[in-house]
Amino acid sequence: FVAPSQQQSDTETGRPKKTIASNSCPDKEPGLQTWLPGHSEDHRVTIGRGQKVLLRASATVHSLEIQSGGKLVIADTHRPILLRTRHILIGAGGEVHVGSPDCPYRGNLTISLYGRSDDPDTEHSYFGQKYIGVGTGGTLEIHGAPKLSWTFLNRTLLPDRPTATRATCSRGRDTANFIGIRHRQETVVTLGNYQNESVRLADFLDAVDPGLVLVMVVNDEASNNLEDTARNSLSQLGSRHIRTLAMFSGTKASSEAHVSHTFRSREGLSLSITASSQWVQGSNSSIVELAEPPQGWGPGDRIVVASTDYSMHQAEEFTLLPCPGCSATQIRVAGTAQFLHVGELVDGVDMRAEVGLLTRNILLRGEMQEKCYGHHACKFFSFDTFGGHLKVERGFKAAHVSGVELHHMGQQSMGHYPIHFHMNGDVDEKGGYHPPTSIQNVSIHHSFSRCVTIHGSNGLLVKDVVGYDILGHCYFTEDGPEERNTFDHCLGLVVRAGTLLPSDRDGKMCRDITSDAYPGYVANPRQDCSATSTFWIANPNNNLVNCSAAGSEETGFWFIFHHVPTGPSEGMYTPGHTEHTPMGLFINNRAHSNNRAGMILDNGVKTTKANNKDKKPYLSLVASRYGPHQDADPFKPRVPARIHRFIAYKNMDQGAWLRGGDVWLDECQFADNAISLTLASGGTFPDDDGSHQQVVNSVFVGESDNRGTFQPGQVWGPGGIDLKGRSLPRAVNFPTRGMQVYDGPVRVHNCTFRKFSALEGRHTSAIGFRLNNSWQTCPNNNVSQLTFDQVPVSVGPFFSLMQRDGDKTALLHDTDGSLSQYPGAYLVKEDNWLLRHPDCIDVPEWRGAICSGNYAQVYIQIRNPASPVMQIVRDEYPDRPLTLEGAVAKKKHYQQFQPVVTLYKGYTVHWDQAAPAEVTIWIINFNKDDWINVGLCYPRGTTFTILSDLHDRATKVTRKTATYAPTNNRDKLQHPHPNRSYYYWEQQTGSGPTLHYYVANASRSLQSSQTQPPSNCMSQAYPQHAELPPGGGAHAPQTARQQRGTATRTQTTVTLLAVNICRRCSIV
Repeated sequence: FVAPSQQQSDTETGRPKKTIASNSCPDKEPGLQTWLPGHSEDHRVTIGRGQKVLLRASATVHSLEIQSGGKLVIADTHRPILLRTRHILIGAGGEVHVGSPDCPYRGNLTISLYGRSDDPDTEHSYFGQKYIGVGTGGTLEIHGAPKLSWTFLNRTLLPDRPTATRATCSRGRDTANFIGIRHRQETVVTLGNYQNESVRLADFLDAVDPGLVLVMVVNDEASNNLEDTARNSLSQLGSRHIRTLAMFSGTKASSEAHVSHTFRSREGLSLSITASSQWVQGSNSSIVELAEPPQGWGPGDRIVVASTDYSMHQAEEFTLLPCPGCSATQIRVAGTAQFLHVGELVDGVDMRAEVGLLTRNILLRGEMQEKCYGHHACKFFSFDTFGGHLKVERGFKAAHVSGVELHHMGQQSMGHYPIHFHMNGDVDEKGGYHPPTSIQNVSIHHSFSRCVTIHGSNGLLVKDVVGYDILGHCYFTEDGPEERNTFDHCLGLVVRAGTLLPSDRDGKMCRDITSDAYPGYVANPRQDCSATSTFWIANPNNNLVNCSAAGSEETGFWFIFHHVPTGPSEGMYTPGHTEHTPMGLFINNRAHSNNRAGMILDNGVKTTKANNKDKKPYLSLVASRYGPHQDADPFKPRVPARIHRFIAYKNMDQGAWLRGGDVWLDECQFADNAISLTLASGGTFPDDDGSHQQVVNSVFVGESDNRGTFQPGQVWGPGGIDLKGRSLPRAVNFPTRGMQVYDGPVRVHNCTFRKFSALEGRHTSAIGFRLNNSWQTCPNNNVSQLTFDQVPVSVGPFFSLMQRDGDKTALLHDTDGSLSQYPGAYLVKEDNWLLRHPDCIDVPEWRGAICSGNYAQVYIQIRNPASPVMQIVRDEYPDRPLTLEGAVAKKKHYQQFQPVVTLYKGYTVHWDQAAPAEVTIWIINFNKDDWINVGLCYPRGTTFTILSDLHDRATKVTRKTATYAPTNNRDKLQHPHPNRSYYYWEQQTGSGPTLHYYVANASRSLQSSQTQPPSNCMSQAYPQHAELPPGGGAHAPQTARQQRGTATRTQTTVTLLAVNICRRCSIV
């Protein structure tokens, strides 16, 4: 901090002297008339044509309207100015100026918006009440003093620890903060408080790796408090003063002790180590070490330090105190921390807490009542939520806001937010704005509705903004057409649920607010609502760089899709445009302390009004799929969405859940999430053919050394490699996972997995499958060049005991053996005999096996009825069928099954009730000339219509490619005919039809007429079609001759329809 005596001030303005052209300071403009309106809540002021006024003192008016060439300038004086008004309307030709970019305002200005929502005043048809409104042709320029908006801790802030310690290492001109430094690699080591714990300290010292320089800071006299065990260990490490170390004392507000030493490495590198310990007089203050100098911060300013644990509510506010002894990157704050706030890298993951400045010298605030009154929001909030708001109308002349604090702004009503750009179109150079419109160096806190709302506007720069303690989505893009906006170095934390949209609402609000739903609606909060997010991005073509989502009720970053634009933006793009729009920049962002996920890329919003068929409210969450393509055109090349250097830690559910076509992550860090990363594809098979997802060059940490802070009501239990107590994201027995394998195809390459350790009663997997999963797993999912560090079982238990379809059919390809030690192997479930063979290697601790083979998928859809349970049997293992119940809800009019199969094999399909009258089969992940034989079980006398068609998912067009004729010669299935396709129907032996597929990505549809259950002909199909497994083996079935006697004595009413499924052409 710079003391006032060190500044030279202008006697008129109180502004530090600076070489500034006088014409750049708006209050120095010639011709301004002093305006001193006094104080009257009945005074309605209009500043019109030819009026250019300079407000020099505090004032109270009813309202203030500037229009038709009128100009209001606020004088930059040494006296604080308070301007109270119900609203400020800047109309066509009107201007308001407070400072300028080249001459920022240095005084203290408060604009206070007063009034109640039930006041009798007529509200403005566009702006409402209690507002600063920038209308068409209006100009708003507010520029406060430049200050650092937010930074990071550079040293961990411990709870109830007022003593400060620091150490630096100098190598030439490079310096770095540290407690311990490993030669050639800086490493932070947290020693903890070992006072009166000499044995523990000695044990720690004995376990220190060679090459680590240790700095020890001791409270009180070490000679009195340390026993010989610790003294001896320290002496053996080279300490010469530990037996005589004593306290230091000081008489000033702050005193420090220093120790320095120069070490020489084996390579001859000199390391100069300087350590210091600082004592602050009095216990009710703390020294905080920051990552950079806090430009412009001073005594009396308020800051917020983010949580670095699971709960966002561990964020803490502090007031700055004078600190003449502080270094350039230190501040002194009143009080001590209640919670641990990490200020270092932990296990290779940057977990430094964000520190945001709340105080600015220009304050826009709403005057509030003591409690909530007369509003539907009072059902959910005890406090008044009718704050002020700033809104910018289309066609404004200029708007730039910087260096401003907004407090108690926003209202729990649509369209009234702290900062709101409403239907402005292009607000950068493309729209004719020079310089481009921007919001910079702004703090928005204790807001009643969002932070910054961008609605139907493009090209806005939002930079260096802090949003803290907010209701509803904080940084909010609204209808879907918002593009080219940039969020640069923005921080949001403690983002709570609000009432405005279904996505803002928590479970209680979702169930209670049904006015916009169709009668009879029953809310499902987790599906329809519950999406409160720090960054709500309705169009992927926006830029997020260096931003932090440091705690929300649900999610940090949520990319959501509007299939068609909604609200007043209706018709601004063609259906499906945003689902194919390439992603803008997403670089150096971080998310932690979120109740749900650090990041979600998934879902859309309901774009139709509630009706009898779909009773959910308008803008409720629905399903959506993302597949980015050049120019948002699905017929043009794919463009991967790139997520670069993303950090996600301490999120209670997912570090990131990303669903889409090409979504690629690079150099990311994940730690302490219940599930660190899930990559989900577009559905049963990728909507975007040929796309894939990948994560490369990234780090996954299961349970780091950031153990959190115990507090009542949180989940706390043993964990980590050392099994010590720590905060936990979910229940004590929740099976945490690093990379969760789901859908696909997914590639995991050159990633490190660290500190995944299971406990008694709790499974943990560095890599694991999605559990309780009814959906598919792609056989092309693969891993390579993996590294495991302190992971007792790299994957395990890989497979769960759960029995849904996806749990049974999961598999993963280990291309280089870095996972299983067998290059090219697949990991499969131990009891899945569609994939296994006698040469597989069982791994009991994984509940799986390591196998070689060639695998693909078959998608089978049934109708009329949709209720049968399917059994599929591989001909080599007829005594080991795989039972599948289907992937979709039982209430659907169809059902689907998605088994992974071994190629070049035969299979039969059976049903637990009447066979469905319509069966459609798709092949997935087949390469050219791949094939399988499939037999379908049907009653005798069934008549069939079998055809082949090709469905183009881009154009939604289906065309017929073949019709099948019956044959009694099964060999015809193996030899394609150019003009005719066959199915084999084995009526005489109780076995039914077999089909052959020739076209890639085609479906085969079979329609039948029959009514008689059952449709299970395993006892008739085998041993007739039984095959020996490769090389025989312990699990080989009996030969056909050995079993034939049993089969001939069995009476049957079912037959087998056989199909050969083959891919003989390239992807269409």
